[in-house]
Amino acid sequence: MSLGELLKELRGDEGLRDAAKRMDITYSYLAMLERGKDRRTGQPIKPTPETLQRIANAYKFDYFKLIDVAGFLNNSFYNPILKEPFAQNPTLQQWYKSLPYSNEQDVVKLKIIWDVIHEGGDN
Repeated sequence: MSLGELLKELRGDEGLRDAAKRMDITYSYLAMLERGKDRRTGQPIKPTPETLQRIANAYKFDYFKLIDVAGFLNNSFYNPILKEPFAQNPTLQQWYKSLPYSNEQDVVKLKIIWDVIHEGGDN
């Protein structure tokens, strides 16, 4: 299912103008999102994370499911979880979050240590 198809399904019988108004976007932009491309350029529409959050809120739909359907789940611009330290390793991330005074310098040091340990395990 594409993002456009999902948006049409979520909107159901509600008019474009009414749905767009609840999202605080223009109805023409919502129509383009549902079509999946800009009618003028023919290029795919790439909504901002803020727009997708507005859509998720308006439809009471899970934001992470929405960005997954849109193809952005593994994009840190859209997925705030990926911006967290050690996003690709939940065990290490949990351990890091349990440290009492975690800061950016600690993250850098931990990443270096992790890389050394990880490289040592490959030999």
